Amino acid sequence: MDRRILVATRKGLFTVVRESDRWKVADAAFLGDNLSLVGYDPRTGAIYASIHHGHFGVKLQRSEDGGATWREIATPAYPQDIVESPPMIDDFRKTAIPWSVQLIWAFEAGGRDEPGVIWLGTIPGGLFRSSDCGESWELNRPLLDRQREAKWTGGGYDFPGLHSICVDPRDSQCITVAISTGGVWQTRDGGQSWCVASHGLRAEYMPPDQAYNPLVQDAHAMVQCAANPDRLWIQHHNGVFRSVDQATSWQEITTVQPSVFGFAIAVHPHDAETAWTVPAVKDEKRYPVDGRVVVARTRNGGVSFETLTEGLPQGHAYDLTYRHGLAVDSTGEWLTFGSTTGSLWVSEDQGNRWQNVSTHLPPIHCVKFIE
Repeated sequence: MDRRILVATRKGLFTVVRESDRWKVADAAFLGDNLSLVGYDPRTGAIYASIHHGHFGVKLQRSEDGGATWREIATPAYPQDIVESPPMIDDFRKTAIPWSVQLIWAFEAGGRDEPGVIWLGTIPGGLFRSSDCGESWELNRPLLDRQREAKWTGGGYDFPGLHSICVDPRDSQCITVAISTGGVWQTRDGGQSWCVASHGLRAEYMPPDQAYNPLVQDAHAMVQCAANPDRLWIQHHNGVFRSVDQATSWQEITTVQPSVFGFAIAVHPHDAETAWTVPAVKDEKRYPVDGRVVVARTRNGGVSFETLTEGLPQGHAYDLTYRHGLAVDSTGEWLTFGSTTGSLWVSEDQGNRWQNVSTHLPPIHCVKFIE
């Protein structure tokens, strides 16, 4: 089976391949550059790389030959009338939110009936759509209007960020997005109108009377089961949540061990009851519980979780996995995850056993299977 893994890091994009029964780092691109994200369009095979050049800003590159060559394409930008409009003030930090793209934080290809459509999420919380494979971008203004009304705030970053985009495979007009910090939002008309879809999420960091306020929820990552799109999972700042009704409501899952905190979550593409997360100690700590790297897996919709450890370091290991640092392939058998300390692991049996690929890559921001 032909599989590759793309690994976007603080200092380059690395390609990992399988030779015989071992995985190895085979190639590198954009060495020294900070890649916030790598995206893949399974409809065309195109690969997209988002590079954060610091002082020089954000750039996008696209490869149409599997990463052999790259070409710079358009970068999403806020329209001039938005840039010149009065700033939105972050109620939490009391600072003005700049209307310029600080980071590209989410990538999702459009539906099979939408050739050329690509969606991007940014910091600050913008949603951009391209109808020509990234040659041009248009800001989704209706969601921006809702952001202004709801007053999204920064979470781990200084400004609110849109990090998760789920396009319903049954209906490309139904799109669900998650924001840190601004909860979950959904459109059923291709982005012309939006409604809040965070009901049932709980924010323990808020006063008790505001804990279930859908507008203050800090969802860390959200995923949707491809075979059963009514089922979605969220790794929240203070827990794991699951929806069985297309994000109309959410139920808290409290059985995750050794911790309900984490950033990344993945769902089996064919079995909505199976999901994985990478637990950690939360808030200002942010390291694996007891210095042991583990993956938590449920196969029964969160009724119980297994703690998977075989092949993972179980002492003085302080690897944290970011929200895009965990991925599952299209079969649901192979998984990979990477860490802030440059470690990368792969499993070929749903997480029962893990193979370490490297312990010395740059800090890993995103991993993606290319099939």
